[in-house]
Amino acid sequence: MSEPADGGGGGGEGARAPATVAVLMPLPLERTYDYAVPTDLAPAIAPGAFVRVPLGRVERVGVVWGAGEGDVDPTRLKPVTAVLDVPPMTEPLRRLVDWTADYTLTNRGSVLRMAMSVPGALEPASVRTAYRLGSGEAPRMTDARERVVALLREGPPRTATEIARDARVSAGVVRGLVSLGAIEAVTMREVASFDRPDTSRTGPILSQAQGAAAEALRQAVAAQAFSVTVLDGVTGSGKTEVYFEAISAALDQGHQVLVMLPEIALSAQWLARFRARFGADPAVWHSELGTRQRRETWRAVAEGRAQVVVGARSALWLPFRTLGLILVDEEHDAAFKQEDGVIYHARDMAVVRARFEVCPIVLVSATPSLETVINVENGRYGRERLPDRHGGAQLPAIETVDLRETPPARGTWLAPALRAALVETLDAGEQALLFLNRRGYAPLTLCRACGHRFHCPNCSAWLVEHRFAGTLDCHHCGFQRAQPEACPACEAEGSFAACGPGVERLAEEVDEAFPGARWAVLTSDTVRGPSQVQDLVDAIVAHEVDVLIGTQMVAKGHHFPQLTLVGVVDADLGLAGGDMRAAERTYQLLHQVGGRAGRGGRPGRVVLQTYAAEHPVITALAAGDRDSFMEKEAAAREAHGLPPFGRLVAVIASGPSESDTLRAASALARIARADEKTLGIQVLGPAPAPLKLLRGRHRFRLLFKAPRGVLLQPHMRRWLAALDRRTRARLQVDIDPHSFM
Repeated sequence: MSEPADGGGGGGEGARAPATVAVLMPLPLERTYDYAVPTDLAPAIAPGAFVRVPLGRVERVGVVWGAGEGDVDPTRLKPVTAVLDVPPMTEPLRRLVDWTADYTLTNRGSVLRMAMSVPGALEPASVRTAYRLGSGEAPRMTDARERVVALLREGPPRTATEIARDARVSAGVVRGLVSLGAIEAVTMREVASFDRPDTSRTGPILSQAQGAAAEALRQAVAAQAFSVTVLDGVTGSGKTEVYFEAISAALDQGHQVLVMLPEIALSAQWLARFRARFGADPAVWHSELGTRQRRETWRAVAEGRAQVVVGARSALWLPFRTLGLILVDEEHDAAFKQEDGVIYHARDMAVVRARFEVCPIVLVSATPSLETVINVENGRYGRERLPDRHGGAQLPAIETVDLRETPPARGTWLAPALRAALVETLDAGEQALLFLNRRGYAPLTLCRACGHRFHCPNCSAWLVEHRFAGTLDCHHCGFQRAQPEACPACEAEGSFAACGPGVERLAEEVDEAFPGARWAVLTSDTVRGPSQVQDLVDAIVAHEVDVLIGTQMVAKGHHFPQLTLVGVVDADLGLAGGDMRAAERTYQLLHQVGGRAGRGGRPGRVVLQTYAAEHPVITALAAGDRDSFMEKEAAAREAHGLPPFGRLVAVIASGPSESDTLRAASALARIARADEKTLGIQVLGPAPAPLKLLRGRHRFRLLFKAPRGVLLQPHMRRWLAALDRRTRARLQVDIDPHSFM
């Protein structure tokens, strides 16, 4: 990712409104539209103002982006209809919209839509009738009336229901005081309350290394300048408590704070730790929120009432008024990359927003991405290291089990060494985690009689059996069907065979091998939403679960003091395929999941089952040598000119017709190849995508590879503009691709 350029992004707040304004709307449009400014609205119109304007036969809400372009006769312009009563969009956020659109080759309206994701928050808040002391007096004060007067004298206005409840009187007493003028009605806007974090509360005593890192972060906050610091600490080193000190410093300066987590499922224990540290809950932002809560939170952020927000990648686009610190926890996580709609990496865009907000950003990880590591080595980012676990806890011992030498018994998936480790762990009254990054019961179901395989009718993917639910599911498009009793091809009954294990099949094996063990499965299929995650986490901490079985949801962010064994059932699972980050991602994932072991006072142990014990990822994990592994990864990427030492842009052409889609992809490749020698680039493809059919659309991939010094976006615009507009294919551009499916 390139650094954002200085400047741009519209005028400053408070500028005098021009005669015409350019309005950007949250629609798939690149351009702004000019509107006339009525005299009566002129004082309220400034860059960033939310306005209602006519567009065609309807009215739309948009944002004033600056002065009008002036390319339309002013007498023909329609006027702005209304200015909404909501704080204007800040200049840094408008600059981020412009910059993201330019960098990702997306129209600005689509990017703006992410920053206006809650239309209801722009409408006037609902009002309620409350009562306060009036100027009149009741001729006869009863005990009940005295209690009402005392209540309102000591506190804020209350509704009639609240007065009756809190003063322990009947509704008739309240009505009587209103009729006498002793209390009077006032109209109040419904405003959700967000508790103020208490920064005077002290956190746990920090170690010397933690204290030094915390002081560095506090100084970055105090500088009130843009900076990037990588908080690089081993699992269990107390990184969260360290950056809580930076949050405290930012709050003391009157700033808002954004904390980004890759998955909201990680927030359960994080929220409990925040509450223990600051005595209040932060605002939460994720896709599971209800409409009202999203509206109230968005508005509270815009008005500065929500001081700390923790959320998923979409929280990046919230309308902070005084953003003074951004934290990206588990910064390496692939979940920060949005693959649909506007394709962007939230970690990278968070760095851009921090630059525009002129505030520090902290990237937190036990396994920083290679891009981040190289930025540290090049001096663009600072780094604070926490090399040891907090409180004297030791990193877990890691051992490999070569399945070629000691395979599991036929029809099972746990090798003898891992089974023995489970026996020891359960006999000691401790907890174990079995990790397999594959949802469902089995990734493939076939008929033993005729060989028929169940596949998705919309995608080039096999259907995954989910035995708990009795369904066959596509994990790509959401197609689902019930498990049939007979084969649809040969009508044989009872002939289905499950091929390969998923977590549900692993749970079945644990249930059979350890009948007294209490087990639970944690995946996005079995636990939905933060509240269910919280319930399961609480059960694990209370030792109501002996064996936790899960996918990558269990790999990071969780702290289970009594969990001492982690068994990785298939350590090789992520190493296959042509993804250039496959080795790095597998290392990060397995390192993180292994870090769940031994975080309390008892030593931990990690068992990796593998068919490739000599693979660099496996040997690096066993040796605990992360830095050496990353050095080798960097050398390999640099030798092939791959990111972060080169640039990649992926284009996926998709459409209902395979031939039309291939024709469009081939045309784009021909146009770009004319510049290969001049620019020193490579055009690879088109080739069928690994998922060549997705949601009923045929897919072909192109990959554009360039040296680090070549910015591909201007050329991509030119090549795309040269395409025949009559093409029936949809072209999706992915700058800095992370997925190669």
